[in-house]
Amino acid sequence: MTADVIVIGGGISGLATANGLLQRGLEPLVLERQAKPGGNAISERFDGFLMEHGPTTFNASVPGASEHIGALGLLENAHDLGSDVKRRYLRDQGQLTGISAHPAGFMLSNYLSPKARVSLLMEALRPRKRGDEEESIHQFTSRRFGREFADKVIEPMAAGLFMGDSKCLSINGAFARLADMERQHGSIIRAILKARKGSEPGRHLYSWRDGIGVIPRVLVQRLGKRVKTGVAVLGLRKTTRGFEVKTNTGMLQARAIVLAVQPHVAAELLEPLDVEGANAAAGISAPPVNVVFLGYRREQVDHPLDGLGFLATKDPSRIISGAQFLSTMYEGRAPEGYVAISAYAGGARNPELAGWDEARLVAETHHELSDLLGIKGTPVVQRTRRWALGLPQYELGHPGRVVHLRGTSQRVPGLYVTGNFLSGVSVANCLSNAAETAAQVREVLGGQVTGLPSKTG
Repeated sequence: MTADVIVIGGGISGLATANGLLQRGLEPLVLERQAKPGGNAISERFDGFLMEHGPTTFNASVPGASEHIGALGLLENAHDLGSDVKRRYLRDQGQLTGISAHPAGFMLSNYLSPKARVSLLMEALRPRKRGDEEESIHQFTSRRFGREFADKVIEPMAAGLFMGDSKCLSINGAFARLADMERQHGSIIRAILKARKGSEPGRHLYSWRDGIGVIPRVLVQRLGKRVKTGVAVLGLRKTTRGFEVKTNTGMLQARAIVLAVQPHVAAELLEPLDVEGANAAAGISAPPVNVVFLGYRREQVDHPLDGLGFLATKDPSRIISGAQFLSTMYEGRAPEGYVAISAYAGGARNPELAGWDEARLVAETHHELSDLLGIKGTPVVQRTRRWALGLPQYELGHPGRVVHLRGTSQRVPGLYVTGNFLSGVSVANCLSNAAETAAQVREVLGGQVTGLPSKTG
């Protein structure tokens, strides 16, 4: 079989790239090793609860995000955050502190010391960074806002968003927008004040009644028989007409290849064709992550659950890096009279948790949540998801690795790399990167198409 483009990987990045290629007049073929496409965007409903095994929200503040879901016919049915989301919570030294979602919330809260709050205000007066030396998130925020803010706010945020370590993650890789604000305006506060109103945290977070899983479901429906599951790619070879793809079901031909797989798989497939790109992909780690979903009767929980959830400072005596109050965030996550909470553990902070059995993981998570939220009794439902490979870590040196990976298409014409390990781990980032990749492939291949069957089947 010959295709215009073979997309290796049937997660959101691969499916969205294939859909973008199809819209641009090319015939893609998606090869997915697993029995079901969609990657980690899995939404499971049971007993009236909805568990998100992977991402839980869609960040519509990412440039072009609303246009992408609008093109899929999903914008009209998108749900904004629930009206009960009023605070952000942080856990430090075993205590949970609620902070108003208002931009001045940290100044009005006692979570930070008076000295730290004064340091926040001084950010606008601090000089911008000189030189090109790369900084970690922790170094950058300590320099701009003070050490306490970096330790008690940014470190938990890095653990929550990336399941990573703020002292290892690159500011230019993980939070490039903050670095750009300093370069362009000399101050983060001045940049925010110049920005348009309506950008406060949480305002642009969406989902759907049936969860994030609706996105890959719609993409698969559009692609139809162009998506092949249970197909493992064993190797790639460059030919005079494009590429030869060796799979567990036979040989395939394509004019172009898009790798939309995890970084370690990309490294293996790139090795024979592009050592530079392979080395860059191999340098991106993805430590294991555990998701623990627990459901309770509302009367079991004393806490108002009036926020997105909570993020936690590092504490060797506790395993939870963060939790989400899912039934507060969006409707349909729990039956009437019940609440749903997802807790996250592992990542760069606690990779050893990958060896814990499910009973121990659930018991410790329930115990920690009970102490923080005033939970009585046992959960009425419990589920876990173990991701042997979690979120990619944008560690120091990541911007350089991305340059090498994006350069693959120049070193090996017709071979492209996309995914959540390039320039954003969110679903919205994946859709944006996929659209860019599809446009690049279309520009290179031009109007000459091979002509697989055009109907979706």
